[in-house]
Amino acid sequence: MSRDFATPPSLADLEAIALEERDRLPEPFRSMVAHVPVLIEDFCEDEELLAELGIESPWDLSGLYEGTAEPHKTTGHVAQDTDRIFLFRRPLLDEWCEAGIDLRRLVRHVLVHEIGHHFGFSDADMDEIERGD
Repeated sequence: MSRDFATPPSLADLEAIALEERDRLPEPFRSMVAHVPVLIEDFCEDEELLAELGIESPWDLSGLYEGTAEPHKTTGHVAQDTDRIFLFRRPLLDEWCEAGIDLRRLVRHVLVHEIGHHFGFSDADMDEIERGD
């Protein structure tokens, strides 16, 4: 779905883009993340989490994987929280405007990297997935 925006994309617009991009990921990666919800919020408002990550401003966080990363799960693992991926609208839009890149490409980049962190992939693996190789 191609979109040209006369006004900043809404939370719903970004969610639609993120879900479309998740559905376009190459197999088997796509199947591996089908169960992980993608949530869109304007900012990360958890100041404690930002401090824990060493991030001073919520403007500096465009995406976050929350939950137990796959490499750290054991056979008897009991989830404390639901695994989920957050994309933060305002930092994404800020980066989109500053970098002058395609919004869909930026959303895919952040989404792939957050999913990649979930599975413990290297940056090279994530770059390959992002390109669709």
